[in-house]
Amino acid sequence: MFIIDYIVGMGASVMMPLIFIILGLILRLSISKSIKAGLMVGIGFIGLSITVNLMIDSLTPVSNAIVQRFGLHLTVLDMGWPAAAAVAMGTRVGALVIPVCVAINVLMLYTKTTRILNVDIWNLWHHAFTGSLVAIITGNLWLGVLAAGLNCIVTMVIADRTTADVEKYLNLPGISVPHGFSASFVPAAWLVNAIVDRIPGVRDIKIDTDVIQKRLSILGDPACLGAIIGAILAIIAGVDVKSVLQTAITMAAVMTIIPRMAKMLMEGVYPISERIQEIAQSRAGSFGRISIGLDSAVSVGHPVTLSVSMLMIPIMLILAAIIPGNEFLPFASLTGLPFAFVLVTAVCRGDMFRTLLTGLITLSLALLIGTALAPLVTSTAISTGFSLPHGATSISSVDYAGAMLPWVIIKGFYFKTIGIAVLIICALLLALWNRKKIRLEDQELMQSESTQASIGE
Repeated sequence: MFIIDYIVGMGASVMMPLIFIILGLILRLSISKSIKAGLMVGIGFIGLSITVNLMIDSLTPVSNAIVQRFGLHLTVLDMGWPAAAAVAMGTRVGALVIPVCVAINVLMLYTKTTRILNVDIWNLWHHAFTGSLVAIITGNLWLGVLAAGLNCIVTMVIADRTTADVEKYLNLPGISVPHGFSASFVPAAWLVNAIVDRIPGVRDIKIDTDVIQKRLSILGDPACLGAIIGAILAIIAGVDVKSVLQTAITMAAVMTIIPRMAKMLMEGVYPISERIQEIAQSRAGSFGRISIGLDSAVSVGHPVTLSVSMLMIPIMLILAAIIPGNEFLPFASLTGLPFAFVLVTAVCRGDMFRTLLTGLITLSLALLIGTALAPLVTSTAISTGFSLPHGATSISSVDYAGAMLPWVIIKGFYFKTIGIAVLIICALLLALWNRKKIRLEDQELMQSESTQASIGE
């Protein structure tokens, strides 16, 4: 645990390169290729981190100005995901979550209930967050660990079921995104797709990057789109002309730089991914196809993801003011909204209309869930020694206290034995269902390869 804590404490930009270098050596890549892969992953993460922080630094004063301009006075303060992660990893559940979730991942690989090798160790804090809240309400550490494990299993299944969409619509072959926050919005996206597909006329609405670029010409370019949305946000905030222009240029830079940093990161991932596939194939299908599980940051720069995220900032503040029963003031989490839409964009096939519709539904619920979980989040934070902001009596966060998955799991533990049994059965059934889907996909792949071979002959 000391070694794990030490490595995690270095941060993702150091931890991920070390993981990939060690993984490359274990997979018998040459030392030079392993080091190169690790360094490229580290460079990509640093580039993404710098760019995302640039976006946060630019949008934070704009978001603050919007809050002040609309005069929002709500009692539950938003502590943001960094503070939520620190609280989650600072509990006893957080101390155990990494070895527990790694063991679950290995077990699921061996039982073929997943095909993801998750190396995104840092974001296991999402599972620790759920487990920590459960430990508070039950007073039992091991029930908290169980809750974290259930959260992990469900997230892995969702990541598996979205792998094909991630490859096709986000252009990330061999990559999955078992990111707790991103995965939590996927069921709603599936539901939105199912409903929209059954409504004549509405199902024909399609607004993707190709449509935007075709109809708006240069205005549909990601850089121009970022500049336009950034300027609109700044104008809504009522800031001066200088700030409007600075925000516009910064958002244009973000929309341009993030995809390039993600591409650089992928240069480090590909050699590891290809080597894993080679080993899997050489073992006569003992594992089948395996994908690498990465942070959703690898595709946070998709034009639809960023556009919808920026549009949702003022919309979410308006929702906070008008939704009955809401006491949660979203602020610190607003600049982290792109992470909510990475998998939604993929599931909605890169369509901005469906992604935005999903965002309206899920983030409306996030405000109410964040309000409902605020007492638990506050108790957990205080128990870890977290200092509440001056004057604050209640805190919460969109990520991860506003997500549907942890809320469902926590609610299940309120029903004690019956609720826990239902949660365990549901998680196991989802894993078995995923295993069945994986087997069918492998059979289809084998048939397709056999057909192609016959045609070739």
